[in-house]
Amino acid sequence: MIRLNNNSEIPQIGVGTWTLRGETARQNVCLALQAGFRHIDTAQGYENEAEVGQGILDSGLARQAIFLTTKVATNIMREGREAVLKSIDDSLAKLKTDYIDLLLIHWPVKDCVRDTWQVMEEYVRQGKVKSIGVSNFNRHHLDDLLAYADIRPAVNQIEVHPFMTQEENVVYNHQLGIQVEAWGPFGQGNIDVVGHPLLQSLAAKYQKSASQIVLRWIVQRGLITIPRAKPNHFDENLNVMKFSLSDDDMQSISTLNQNLRSNVLNDPESFPW
Repeated sequence: MIRLNNNSEIPQIGVGTWTLRGETARQNVCLALQAGFRHIDTAQGYENEAEVGQGILDSGLARQAIFLTTKVATNIMREGREAVLKSIDDSLAKLKTDYIDLLLIHWPVKDCVRDTWQVMEEYVRQGKVKSIGVSNFNRHHLDDLLAYADIRPAVNQIEVHPFMTQEENVVYNHQLGIQVEAWGPFGQGNIDVVGHPLLQSLAAKYQKSASQIVLRWIVQRGLITIPRAKPNHFDENLNVMKFSLSDDDMQSISTLNQNLRSNVLNDPESFPW
């Protein structure tokens, strides 16, 4: 568990649901929870909140046992304050829950962050959202937000993998008391992270998979992470809490950094969506 700046706790490893739709989303969420995960990540833009909510119900677990994250979509932010209000109510209804554990701004939409953040703060005061945060925010985006925010972001969810280590961004967030959550830990399949010879050699050394080496490198940095919800990898992903990498091996993985995004369009300064 990672403690947030509002004293809430978030499971360090969760499951992401990006690209999952329909029955696959429902089933994978249910199976993930039954396998032992307690942290589910979705978003309005994933168009699967209803299925995620049903998967949570189908798991048979108490809602309080699960940490649930969703995100306000960019197109909604551009429509203004009332649209954001409605979207959060819609998310609560689709997710079949009375509250959201963590609500994030999905991308730093220019000139729309302030209104969205202030609506999110209202939902915290109403008890419908426990924690709020951001995603894909660089340093100057955080500085702008903190100039007016009444509630400090609890989390910044950013792309982190061995080819995109984000070391300066991570340090700055931690200095601000904001936890960092790594999305795309394997490069989302668009770049071959786990196939790198160093990661393959470390996998042999530790008798783990290259994916486990990557996840261990992330959690050992004190970051939260949400690899995709794939049932054949559930046990493997959970197992990363049972071994450690040496300091030298941690550093050697970090030297793979190329500031390489899995998609060149995923730049917070110029994203097109």
